[in-house]
Order: sequence, then structure tokens, then C-alpha cells
Amino acid sequence: MSANETAAAQPLTRREIITIMSGLMVAQFMGALEATIVAPVMPTFGRVLGNAEILPWIVTSYLLVATAVTPLYGKLSDIHGRRPILLISIGIFILGSIACALAPNMIALVLARGLQGLGGGGLIALTQTIVGDMIPPKQRAEYQGYIQATWLAAGLGGPVIGGFFAEYLHWSMIFWINLPLGLLAFLMTDRQLRRLPRHERRHELDLAGACLIMAMSTTLMLALSWGGTRYDWLSPQTMGLIALSALLLALLVLRLRKAREPLIPISILANKIVFNGTLSVCCAMSVLIGLIIYLPIYFEVVLGFPADRAGMALVPLVLGTTIGAGFSGRYMARHDHYKRAPILGLCIAIASTLVLWLAADRLPLVMLEIIFACLSMGLGSLLPVTTTALQNAVPRHEMGTTMALLNFLRQLGSAFAVAVFGTILIGLSGVARGSAHELLLRSGNPNIQGLASGFSLLFLLTGAALALALFFLIRMEERPLRDAHHPK
Repeated sequence: MSANETAAAQPLTRREIITIMSGLMVAQFMGALEATIVAPVMPTFGRVLGNAEILPWIVTSYLLVATAVTPLYGKLSDIHGRRPILLISIGIFILGSIACALAPNMIALVLARGLQGLGGGGLIALTQTIVGDMIPPKQRAEYQGYIQATWLAAGLGGPVIGGFFAEYLHWSMIFWINLPLGLLAFLMTDRQLRRLPRHERRHELDLAGACLIMAMSTTLMLALSWGGTRYDWLSPQTMGLIALSALLLALLVLRLRKAREPLIPISILANKIVFNGTLSVCCAMSVLIGLIIYLPIYFEVVLGFPADRAGMALVPLVLGTTIGAGFSGRYMARHDHYKRAPILGLCIAIASTLVLWLAADRLPLVMLEIIFACLSMGLGSLLPVTTTALQNAVPRHEMGTTMALLNFLRQLGSAFAVAVFGTILIGLSGVARGSAHELLLRSGNPNIQGLASGFSLLFLLTGAALALALFFLIRMEERPLRDAHHPK
């Protein structure tokens, strides 16, 4: 055994784990931040770079590419190891950020955002997998909670940071900030990740399956992004994209069944723990992202808060999720029946949505904030348990693919929830078709009563989605967690 192999075989010390975790959290924060930081700078982009008609593509191009390449990154990490693939994704992301900051016009910025997404998809996909490589399942849930909290903090912090840079500095700073963050993540993970044991096996990369999954996810994301906003849901453009995505999905399923080594192995899809755990997370996280995106409209338009106060009103969603994930992770490490904590948490979250559905417009702000905190704590309790249970249920050489599948489906679910929520609010607000945020916040005379009814319906749909998440969680097998890493 070589010196490097001997070093890799030794368990990581707590200091080394903390160093790697810190680097992973920086990488995760950087990738998640770019999905939301551009929102408050959009008017500036249109004014400075022109071509305002393609402004939505600044967000869409990043999300499309990042979602489409997520499964590919998971498979590549199973083939070539986590460290080189993570460092490559960080490098691509930094190059994309530089291209965005130097973009001379809107078209160049949109293309550069796509390059950014090519790296960002890897950052999000590989973080949880590397945590699974470092830490045995019995202790893993607590660390997964930190990763989830980082992702949610980026979702709420992005608009605040972007607005500050646009107001007091320069719009390009939202991209230049990624250079020190990316360099920090690179330096904190490069050397220490050499210590990780390697579990890759000889594989064949299913390029045809990769192309099909990217094409399918791209057309579906476009349909969800444009349906009800740019085009009517029943328009030829939207229906054509939905039909094309369905055809590509059928071809992808056929490819996965026939390929000698498919991009997503059938054994993973047939694993009942993976199946139920993934669906539970998708149902819960999709509506949480939808609420994070649209609740500022509720606070600003329905309750009449100024923008800064509306942002502060979302803080309980972050704190609650962090607290719920931390508690659930610690509970999982100490108890064999680890599903009890998220089951109780989801029941509390469902009860919270029912209260919001019945009386949100009549509750004082303090009570609303308490209910939002209870809702997010219940959701947070689900995240580390399902992630750790999935990693505990698959061989280590398939962990990257499994985590990439989880994140891929979660992103598609979030896109679906955002599209449905936006369509409901636009339809009930009485405004014309267009970008939900732009129309609802700047239309001048939205139907306040209609919006209030729309949010009441959104809270009810959130409760229904959480009930589905609870159903799939109960169906997920509660397999004992190993105290040490399971074999290859």
C-alpha cells in the first residue's frame, strides 16, 4: 500500500472534517447564492445592458443548466472520485462568474450565466455526497442539517446581498464576490479531500442517457417557467414543450432499461428507501421554496410592509429550518427509530398550514411569525433524516448518483411548485400575464383581496404537499444506521 493510500485509509480527524465541511458549506453557499442574488439587480441589468425582453433568461439559463447537469456530476464523481469533479465544478463556476462580470451586453450575460450553471450544478450535487464519504451514517444526519441550513440561508440572503451591491456598489460585484468565495472553497477542500477514501469503480459513461436527461429537464423547466407567465398554459408553445418533455422522458426510461450501464441505475430507482425518501423530500422542499419566493409578495402587497421589513419577516423560515434540521439530526444519532422526529415535525407543519389557510389574514404579525417558524421547523426535521437514510441504503460507489438524483428531482419539484404558485397568484390578482414578481409588485393596482385568497389557497396546497411528504416518509423503511462506513 502506498503512502497516499495509507493516509486515505486512516479515519479523518474532527479538525479535518470541520475544515472540509467549512469548505463544502462555502461551495454550497456560492452555488445556491447565484440562483437568487440576481433578482434585485434585474432592473439594473435591463437598464445598463439593454435587450430587456430577454431579462428572464438571466435566471432561467442558470437554473436550466444547473438542473440538467446535476445527474451527470453524480455519475462522474462515482467514476473519477469526488475531489477532481468538485474542483472542476468550482473552476467552471469561477470562470462563469468572471464572464458574467465582464459581459458587455445582455446576450453575453445570459450565455455566461449558463456557464455558471454548468459549474453550479456540480457544487450542489457533490456536497452531500462528500459528507456521506467522510462521516458514518450514525453521525451523518447532524452534518447534513448544516448543509441544508446553508442552502436555505443562501436562498434568503441572496436578494439582500444583491440589492446592497446594486444600490451601493456595482452590479458586477454580485459575480466578482464568487472569486474569493471560490478560491476559499478550493483551498479548504483541495488538500483535505485527498484524504478521502476512493470508492469509484470501472464504469462506462452513458452519454446518450445524459443527453436525454438534460434535454428532458430543459424542456420541462422551460414549460414550467413560461407556462402561465410568458404564454398561457394551454398555448401551443407551452403544450408543445410539455409534449416534447413527455416524449423525451419516455425515451429516457427506455434508455435506462436497455443501457448496459445507465446514467441512473435501475437498482437505485427500484430501491424503496430511495423512492419514498426522494418523493418525501421533493414534496416538502418544493412548497418550501415556493413559499420563500412568494411570501415577500404577501408581506409587501397584502400586509403593506416595506421591502426591507418584508425580508426580515422571512427570517423565521431560515431559523426554523435550521433548528428543526439540527434537532432531527441529533435525534437520529441517538435513537434507532429515527423517523419519529420528522413524522412529528411534519404533523406540526401540516397543522400550521391549516391555521394559515383558515386565518392568515386575521392573525397578528407575531402569531404569523410563530406559525411560520413551526412550519419550517417541521420541514427542517425531514431533511437530514431522508438524506442520511438514502445514503445508508445504497453502496458507496453509487452514493454520488443517488444524491445527484435527489437534488435533480428536488429542483424539478421546486420549479413545478414555483410555476403553480405563480399561476395561482397571477390569476387571482387580476393582472395580465407576465413575470409574477414584476406584475404583482409593480402593477400599481393588484387585486389585494384576490391576492389574499390566492395565498390562502397556497397555504392549503402546501398542507396537501406536506401530507404527501408524510405519507412517503411513513412508507420509507427505517433501516438501522451503521456506526461505521458500509462496504463498497
